[in-house]
Amino acid sequence: MNYILFDGPNRDALLPFTYTRPVADIRVGILTIREKWELFLGATTTTVTEDYLSGKFPMVEMEHNIMINASYTPTEDLVHQIKNLKENQAIFEGDSMVAFYSLEDQDVDLDAYEAVNCEGFVLKIETTWDIFSKNGDAIAADFKLLTVDRTSEPIPEQTVAFNPEQIFIEEGAKLPLCVLNATDGPIYIGKNSEIMEGSMVRGPFALCEGSTLKMGTKIYGPTTVGPYSKVGGEVNNSVIFGFSNKGHDGFLGNSVIGEWCNLGADTNNSNLKNNYAEVRLWSYETDNFTKTGLQFCGLMMGDHSKCGINTMFNTGTVIGVSANIFGAGFPRNFIPSFSWGGAKGFTTYLTSKAFEVAAEVMKRRGLDFSEQESAILEHVFNLSATYRND
Repeated sequence: MNYILFDGPNRDALLPFTYTRPVADIRVGILTIREKWELFLGATTTTVTEDYLSGKFPMVEMEHNIMINASYTPTEDLVHQIKNLKENQAIFEGDSMVAFYSLEDQDVDLDAYEAVNCEGFVLKIETTWDIFSKNGDAIAADFKLLTVDRTSEPIPEQTVAFNPEQIFIEEGAKLPLCVLNATDGPIYIGKNSEIMEGSMVRGPFALCEGSTLKMGTKIYGPTTVGPYSKVGGEVNNSVIFGFSNKGHDGFLGNSVIGEWCNLGADTNNSNLKNNYAEVRLWSYETDNFTKTGLQFCGLMMGDHSKCGINTMFNTGTVIGVSANIFGAGFPRNFIPSFSWGGAKGFTTYLTSKAFEVAAEVMKRRGLDFSEQESAILEHVFNLSATYRND
């Protein structure tokens, strides 16, 4: 069977992160949504996404296909249902489409399909704030998936560990003289990662492959540090997708940071309004601010965005792709893609300059800034022009 993950109706609600990736490649928990599905299914997947992303994330159709809404993460019950789908059958959770059977070149009429009710608990990522607010459940599910019938590397003698049965260390990880507390949730330490001396970690927590916690880092779960990232200071209930740095002191809370981002030394974000009111976030669906239902909500930063030292972000700030923020004061709480500036105002961050930085940053990690990546970001630059007013 051929499995295809499609973006579904929640794609725009997951901007700015879906400007540069399909919904399937959002990281929540330890793994991306795609990685979860491929492990459960025992098969590779392809993607139906926006045309400008399809060169990097192509769709491969075969004679028999099952289309899966990538907003849903897999469970044993759901995967069992999907693997047993027949022609002209579709799985629904209420009015929401979860998956359906499709033949090659079939003109699908879902109204004519037999509806199958989704069984059991499902974790669905519908909004940007779901990424951090549901991260604890996602870490627990991924921890079970990745560690079943496996043995952890030993916890070093110098490391203080609470509830060690819920701590899993991959090969090559280094963690001298730190404190790991898995009392409230599991802790996963990825391959060739490092937790430097004096760091204190409370689960649920995931440190993915090749990533580093700097000396004296304080982590409150549920938090994920994606692959090849560096983190220092204080972090609470946040998700960093990967290849990003928050390498110095400063607070990051109830936030989501994309790939190739950098937070300057002593950057802080507020995650609670002074009047304790519900936080509103910028919505790309409505071009306005929308209620989150949350009292704690911090910073949403798209790929390739960066901020200078001592940057201060208000509660519920949304930053697009490839923005560069610096200077004194609080910048506004919606910063469009390719913006350059801060509290005193913004100008357009020209792609010629932004791409130079992206190429240099990726080169440091041994990766090329390809023409394909350039074309995607150029498209995002044009898509987001309506939000820039200079």
